[in-house]
Amino acid sequence: MRTYLDFEKPVAELEAKVEELRAMGESDSAVAVGEEISRLEVKAAVALKELYADLTPWQKTQVARHPQRPHCLDYIAGLIESFIPLAGDRKFGDDDAIVGGFGRFRGESVCVIGHEKGSDTESRIKHNFGMAKPEGYRKAVRLMEMADRFSIPVIALVDTAGAYPGIGAEERGQAEAIARSTDACLGLGVPNIAVILGEGGSGGAIAIATANRVLMLEHAIYSVISPEGAASILWRDTAKAQEAATNLKITAQDMVRFGVIDTVITEPTGGAHRDPAGTIAAASEAVANALAEIRPLDRETVRRQRREKFLAMGRTPA
Repeated sequence: MRTYLDFEKPVAELEAKVEELRAMGESDSAVAVGEEISRLEVKAAVALKELYADLTPWQKTQVARHPQRPHCLDYIAGLIESFIPLAGDRKFGDDDAIVGGFGRFRGESVCVIGHEKGSDTESRIKHNFGMAKPEGYRKAVRLMEMADRFSIPVIALVDTAGAYPGIGAEERGQAEAIARSTDACLGLGVPNIAVILGEGGSGGAIAIATANRVLMLEHAIYSVISPEGAASILWRDTAKAQEAATNLKITAQDMVRFGVIDTVITEPTGGAHRDPAGTIAAASEAVANALAEIRPLDRETVRRQRREKFLAMGRTPA
């Protein structure tokens, strides 16, 4: 069953009417409803297109968090052949919030590291809603170092509200783990591509997204803090989250304008959750194009371009 967001109510009503008429036609063959169904389907499609053509930053935040949006494991299943997951950081334990391993992308060996939020209550608890602990980032470092040793490109699939802020995570060195993971990204001599799938939250995202090319889905968000967190700090009122979302400039379109990301991946009308297969195919093409640009470069050039890319952010020409 499709889950509708609050602002999608007009579309939800039209599509519910279509389903009602379709059920009526199936139960009573004497009732001719085909023409009315077609008319309502066209009307719903037009309403959906108009709605998604002008989403506010807060509405994009809701779409980025949609529970039926495809997550990291969905992309791995759709993009990577012969995927072999690896577990553990060799220091403390394993962290299910970050999934990592090796496989083949379009016939080429790749290392994949990504945040997994989970798709139902049980899996969300298992994966801690995509909020990684220090051992998750140390696992990421281990995999990146292994990929670098064997000259294997790295693909990062980013979808997290942020790193886990619990006491245990802080006791085990959360900030240090994030810093070392970011440093490992910068030090890679192999190409690395990051894709912001839904939420790209704070250091929890940048720890694996410090890449040669950063791609972002059209209705994803990328921010130093969540709108709710910003509202709580600035106004001590989470009800101002919508205002915070607008002021934070968190959309893919904002990120391109500021030079934070390189490419926006177009989503199907209505968001990635309406056509997961189409979204994954579009992401596949974007990742392949990005890899093709960097693959011919030598190791030192790969490092230098990545470093210059991030040093240039926020600077204005003299």
